[in-house]
Amino acid sequence: MTINRRHFLTLPMAASQLGTASLQAAEPPPLDPLNRFPRMLHESVVARVRQVDQVANARKSALKTKADAEAYIRDLRQKMRRVFGPLPPKTPLRPQIVGVIERDAYRIEKVLFESRPGFLVSANLYVPKGRKFPLPGVVGACGHTLSAKAAEPYQSFGQGLARQGYVTLVFDPLGQGERTDYPNSKPPLSTVLQHLMAGNQQTLVGESISTWRAWDGIRALDYLLTRPEVDPKHVGVTGTSGGGTATTWMCALDPRWTMAAPSCFITTFRRNLENEIPADAEQYPPKSLALGLDHDDFLAVMAPKPIVILANEKDFFDIRGADEAYQRLRKLYRLLGAESNISLHRSPTEHGFSKENREGMYRWFNRVTGVSTAQAEPALVIEKEETLRCTPHGRVEELGSRPVWHFTREKASQLAASKTTLSPDALNKAIVAALKLPARTGTPDFRILRPLTRRGYPLPHSTAYVVETEPGVQALVSLLGPAPYYSRPPAGRRRAVLYVAHQSSDVEMRLDPLVAEVIKAEPESTFYACDVRGIGESKPNTCGTDAYRNPYGPDYFYAGHGLMLDYPMAGQRTHDVLRVLDWLAQCGHTEVHLVAKGWGAVPATFAALLSQLVKQVTLKNALKSYREVAEAELYTWPLATLIPNVLASFDLPECYAALQSKNLRQIEMWGPAS
Repeated sequence: MTINRRHFLTLPMAASQLGTASLQAAEPPPLDPLNRFPRMLHESVVARVRQVDQVANARKSALKTKADAEAYIRDLRQKMRRVFGPLPPKTPLRPQIVGVIERDAYRIEKVLFESRPGFLVSANLYVPKGRKFPLPGVVGACGHTLSAKAAEPYQSFGQGLARQGYVTLVFDPLGQGERTDYPNSKPPLSTVLQHLMAGNQQTLVGESISTWRAWDGIRALDYLLTRPEVDPKHVGVTGTSGGGTATTWMCALDPRWTMAAPSCFITTFRRNLENEIPADAEQYPPKSLALGLDHDDFLAVMAPKPIVILANEKDFFDIRGADEAYQRLRKLYRLLGAESNISLHRSPTEHGFSKENREGMYRWFNRVTGVSTAQAEPALVIEKEETLRCTPHGRVEELGSRPVWHFTREKASQLAASKTTLSPDALNKAIVAALKLPARTGTPDFRILRPLTRRGYPLPHSTAYVVETEPGVQALVSLLGPAPYYSRPPAGRRRAVLYVAHQSSDVEMRLDPLVAEVIKAEPESTFYACDVRGIGESKPNTCGTDAYRNPYGPDYFYAGHGLMLDYPMAGQRTHDVLRVLDWLAQCGHTEVHLVAKGWGAVPATFAALLSQLVKQVTLKNALKSYREVAEAELYTWPLATLIPNVLASFDLPECYAALQSKNLRQIEMWGPAS
């Protein structure tokens, strides 16, 4: 139902003016959803990240000696394994050269190899002509363009490096070029959305698309080093945007690189957050903020090897963050006695691997290798995309390659087969561990907002309470009743109903018949409706205009930061529900009927299991199972509802079975794409 874009908010009225009969008789006009705390979630996450930043920078400032710097790098290497997880085994590459393009100063070989069994990578290898081998090698990672290795910037640096004497392998990232994964999507998914679709889903099985992207590049290096034309003493990596991300993660994971040039990515996590810049799933490496890491740390693992950061003045990746990262690295390199091996190249251009950035990369690599004295990009001839194809019709799927979601589905099935049945106590412990729920002590403080009239709720009067669930975080709770109330909730009623909203308790109290049904069925219960953080009254107004339901919008944005903070959004919202239940107990209620819908059913399910106060549960439009999402090609449940590696220990059907003891009622369950 469409809600009229008019907003009727009235000033507080005298009690004599708030008669029940007059309000019941009035026909409330359509109203915009209430949203009185649109910056709350953003500022609370900013506060967390600033605290991480402060602690991490204090540690970096305390480094005084070469031994300090070396110990810091050793610690970083350990943390990288925790971020990216155990890397897969190195299986046979099974390389194929399926075609060769001859040009005046180089040839382009069309290469296919398997980075994992059944997972083909399409690439172009630029091999110089008329040179004495071996020569330096470079792996080129592409940014977010549908044509990937065939896009002009990536052809350009492939050709430019080859003309200067580098053997260069430019490969298609997953979800791009000849490796698109979702041919059945209508409309077609962009490269960004392909990464989100695959990466969010992988969360459920304990995988990370950050690792998958980096692993493709590591296997590209493996292939490059099989070539006799390549000198293993000089192997570099470069890329821009998403390719700059992949370059950075590759630097963190493989010690064989001897030089690097990440472009249009390096800044700080804090700058991206504060500037409301959503990033791809691979740009939210799990646990990274919880471990005190920032962009510079992923490069610091390579120290003291030569690195140039390529940054653009007009980029949306804040160049102030690039300056900060560079200064931190410069200090580390200085302590290691290699300050000249770190550099920052600033281009006056906008986002992208501009000619200025490519030339900055050429000059840096030439300085390191001595293979050329060129300062500018040589003349180029851009090939047609079809010319560079490694497959007959531009899809590795034609050759039997599997998409990422096939691997996720397979792992979900394996986890289900190996999982053991948990006792109720073990299930609750697994939920607390998976959601990273913090300890709860005492009862939360709360504020009382002035009443708003004519909302059209099933009961004529509403009082709003702002319950502080964590420092800087509030859940908004509305109490509905037949008479006005301006103070704390009235004592005397033992039982309460708590409704946890799908997207807005204000809208759902007016439009969803479930609310009226529950109120009618329980006239002796006190009815409350709750918006957890980032929902309804605290729906963020960040990341662009009306971006909330966008897959790249604020709900995803803060869920991604939750992964990096090792505090998933599903856990944060479950904590909100639990704190509201603590507050209801403080208000004198001794039992609660917990009712929830859609997205709200996720935290409500877990809170119902963990709270002894909850005696009855009703869930409408709840997700049937996480396994179904993990095994689907396309799905619609957002990252904020998913839990890292949940399928290794439990799934929602087990939770629903355990809730049968609390008189669970389930209405119109939703599947992966509901």
